[in-house]
This record gives sequence, structure tokens and C-alpha cells, in this order.
Amino acid sequence: MSASVLISTFSPFPTLSLSAPVDAPFHTLYDLLAERYPELPLDLVLSPHRGCAPALDAPLSSLWTADSANNGAPLVSLRLVPRLRGGKGGFGSQLRAAGGRMSSQKTSNNDSCRDLSGRRLSTIKEAKRLAEHIESEPLRKKAQQEAQRAKLEALEKKLGMAPGGSSDSDPLAGKKHRLDDTEYLEQSREIVDNVKNAVSIAMLKKKKKAKTSHNPPAGSSSASSVDKSSTSATTTFAAASAAAAVADATSVVSEKIRESVAIPAASVASAAVGVANA
Repeated sequence: MSASVLISTFSPFPTLSLSAPVDAPFHTLYDLLAERYPELPLDLVLSPHRGCAPALDAPLSSLWTADSANNGAPLVSLRLVPRLRGGKGGFGSQLRAAGGRMSSQKTSNNDSCRDLSGRRLSTIKEAKRLAEHIESEPLRKKAQQEAQRAKLEALEKKLGMAPGGSSDSDPLAGKKHRLDDTEYLEQSREIVDNVKNAVSIAMLKKKKKAKTSHNPPAGSSSASSVDKSSTSATTTFAAASAAAAVADATSVVSEKIRESVAIPAASVASAAVGVANA
């Protein structure tokens, strides 16, 4: 006994009709299709219109419908579809993760909403902030006054003034310090004396030269010229010695100033001026 098999395909192929034995296994239909319709692709699969695909060794009688069995004409309806490659899955978890991110990014800004009395929530929040600002105004003023008072006290302390307006006997700024460096004082005094002596010797020699130039002896012009040249050389040497002594004094004073940082600027300047005047 044979059964009729109707196979519905896809465009551009028409519906196919086959005849196979009732007890033939299901996989024999693929051989019949390849024999009668060789132009069909080989990667196609047969499946019923509903339900799962039968096993390859299942007989065709297991695919009969109830109507065909009652009518006495065995008829099997199948469809021929291409194979579809399956994906890796996991799309549902991706959707859930995206939904969680979207829900976390929702804004909770309801300032444009209104309450039961018709006022906007943004107006109510602004009124509350203004009331809190007004309440904290005395505290801010008090803190500002305390900061100004502390700044003024620090400035008065630096200037050596008492809080009442009187001057302090021991101010921080301009405080005098005593220099107790005997070696430095002796070296400074010795350098100043050497400079004074060198300048005095040079002036005496200049005066002697002036006196001899007013009364030159007769017939001794060559001797006077020699004395004049020697006197000028002596004066030049004395001036050079004085300049060198002044330079040494200045360097020593500078070194001592760098070593003793406690000396006020006024005393250092007066000492330098005294050395220069000497």
C-alpha cells in the first residue's frame, strides 16, 4: 500500500508530489526527491506543518492525519525548508542588562510638577533655600567679623602695636638685635684704619709734590721730571691700594651679612656707608 506525499516548497519551486510505501522510513523521502528533482539544493530539510520533525527511521504511517485515516486515502503533507544556522543565544540577558541600565539612568527631577495647591515644586524648594539662607545670615556675619578681627590682631602684632592702640615695647617687625661678633668688629675696624692710612699717605705725598713743584732748583729740570714721575707713580699705587682695601672690606662685610641674618637692614646699610665715606 502506497501513500501520497505532498511537499510544499518555496519560490521559485512548485509544490511537489511523491508516492511512497506506507511502511517506508522517513529518510527515503530525501532519496526520492533527489531522484525526481535533481535541481533542488541538497541542504534542505523536510518538516511537518506543525509539531516536531519525526525521526529518520520513523515510518510514513506515523505522519498520517486523522482525516486521511478515516477517508481511507493515506496522505502526508510536508514542507521543504532550508536549514538555518543557530546563534549563540544570550539575547535575553542582554535585553535585561540594557533595561537595568536604562532604569538606572532615569532622572528623578520633579521640579516642574505641581502640588495639590497648584504651586510648582521648584518654587517651593527655592522658598525653603531662601528661608534657610536668611536664618543663617547672623552666623555668617559673626564668622566674617571674627575673621576680620583675627586678621587685624595679627597685623597689629607684626607692627608692634597693642590691641588698645598703644605701641608694644617688643614688636616683631623692626626689632633690633645686638651683634656680638668681636672678630668681625676687629676685622672691620682694622680694614677701615688701613684705608684711612693709605688715603692719608697718598694725600701727604701729593702735598709734598705740590710744594716742590712751586720752588724747583735751577738746572735740575731732569731731576724734577724724575721726581714728578715717581711721585705720580706713588700716588697711583696708594690709590690702587686704597681701592683694593675698600673692595676687601666690602667683600668681608657682605660675607658677614650673609652669615648673620639677624642684623637689621638699617644697621647693615649704615655700616656700608661708613666704610665708603672712610
